[in-house]
Amino acid sequence: MLEKLRAARISQGKTQTYMAKQLGYRYASGYANIEMGRTKPSLEKAQKISELLNGDVKELFFDEKLHKMSNKTTA
Repeated sequence: MLEKLRAARISQGKTQTYMAKQLGYRYASGYANIEMGRTKPSLEKAQKISELLNGDVKELFFDEKLHKMSNKTTA
């Protein structure tokens, strides 16, 4: 997840400061902590991040292996 967020943000030329302000954080560290895995965003914030990065919530925040594993255990 962390690499996906950072790569998507950088490829679009967006800074951590820009992302933080769009998400309502006072400082860039609010967003940086999400990107570095120190904090997990709420579903609402994850959706907003996905919109800002023109991406899909599932692609940016969920590991495909984990999703496949959980499907196998429910089948």
